[in-house]
Amino acid sequence: MQDDRGFYYTPSLQEPETRMYVRKNDGSIEFRLWNPHHPEVWDKHQWLPYEVIKNAADMYRQMNKDRNPMALYDIEIARRLIADGE
Repeated sequence: MQDDRGFYYTPSLQEPETRMYVRKNDGSIEFRLWNPHHPEVWDKHQWLPYEVIKNAADMYRQMNKDRNPMALYDIEIARRLIADGE
């Protein structure tokens, strides 16, 4: 899907209005979250490369958290959206 912010998918069935935007930048796939209930998240957080997200998730897991920090970031969907848009 695409709108004025770019290509996106819905990362959570529980919150269908939340969107994960994806783009390719210098050969890296980047992600950025948008939630209409918390627009400040878009304003305060920049695009994040997938490698940075994976590294942060590894650190998060080491703290023995019960949640999967990678659940919102689907690299295969991101690749497909970008490929379809090229």
